[in-house]
Amino acid sequence: MAGVRSGARWLGVALLVSALAACGGGTEERPLDSYTAEEIFKRGELELETGGKPRDAIRFFQEVERIYPYSEWSRRALIMTAFSQHKAKEYEEARSSAQRFLDTYPEDEDAPYAAYLMALSYYDQIDEVGRDQGVTFQALQSLRTVIEQYPDSDYARSAILKFDLAFDHLAGKEMEIGRYYLKRRNYTAAINRFRVVVQDFQTTTHTAEALHRLTEAYLGLGLIDEAQTSAAILGYNYQSSPFYLDSFNLLKGRGLAPEARGDSWLRTVYRQMIRGEWL
Repeated sequence: MAGVRSGARWLGVALLVSALAACGGGTEERPLDSYTAEEIFKRGELELETGGKPRDAIRFFQEVERIYPYSEWSRRALIMTAFSQHKAKEYEEARSSAQRFLDTYPEDEDAPYAAYLMALSYYDQIDEVGRDQGVTFQALQSLRTVIEQYPDSDYARSAILKFDLAFDHLAGKEMEIGRYYLKRRNYTAAINRFRVVVQDFQTTTHTAEALHRLTEAYLGLGLIDEAQTSAAILGYNYQSSPFYLDSFNLLKGRGLAPEARGDSWLRTVYRQMIRGEWL
C-alpha cells in the first residue's frame, strides 16, 4: 500500500508540474491566478525537493502571498519564502521575510523558526577569523533572542550550540590580533587583546593560550609579578594544557615559578577564579 500511495503522490506531482509549466507545443500557459493557493504552494515545494532551485521556489511562494494574501497558504508561503531565500543565500531578504512573519504572526507555531532563520542568516555569514566581526555580534544577539524567547522550542538547543561557537569565534579574533602584536613585540597592544579573552571570554577554548601569551608579553615588558600571576591562573585551571608547560618552562628559565603576586588586574582574576572572592 505504501508503494501505491507513493506512486500516486508522484503522479499527482507530475501532473501538477505539467499543468503549471505548460508553455509549448501550441498550448497557452495558464496564468498562476487560475490555480489554487495549494497548487502554487506545492509547486514551490517541488522546486525545493526535486530541482534544488530555491530562487524558482521563492517566486511561487511569493505568488501565493500576492494572489491569496489572507489565506492560510499565504502564511505558510511566507515562512517558506524566508527559508528559500536563506537557502539561496539571499540573507538580507531572508531576514526581511522572517521579520515580516514575526510581525504578522507573532504567536504562530512557526514564530520560533522564523526567529531562528533570522539568527542563521547572520550566523551563516560568519567568515574566517580575521574578517570584520560585526556580523558575529549580530548573530549572537539573534541567537540569544531564540534562546531567551523560545527556550522550549526545537531550535533553542541548536541556537545554544551556535551561540557558543560564535562566541568562541570572537575570542579567536582577539587572539589572532594579539598574536600579531606579540610577534612584533608590541607587548602592550598584545596584552590588551589577551586581557579581553581572559576577562570576557573565559568559557571559550582560547583562554589557556591567552594566559600563556600574557605570561610571554609581561616577561617581555619585564613585569614579573604579572607574568607569574598569569601562569599561576593557567596552572590552576589548565594544568594539563601544553600552554601551561610552556609558561612554566619560560618562567623556570628565569629562575621564577607560577605564583599570584602584586595587585594587577590579574590578581583580581586570580582571587575570583581560584579563591571565589567576587567582592
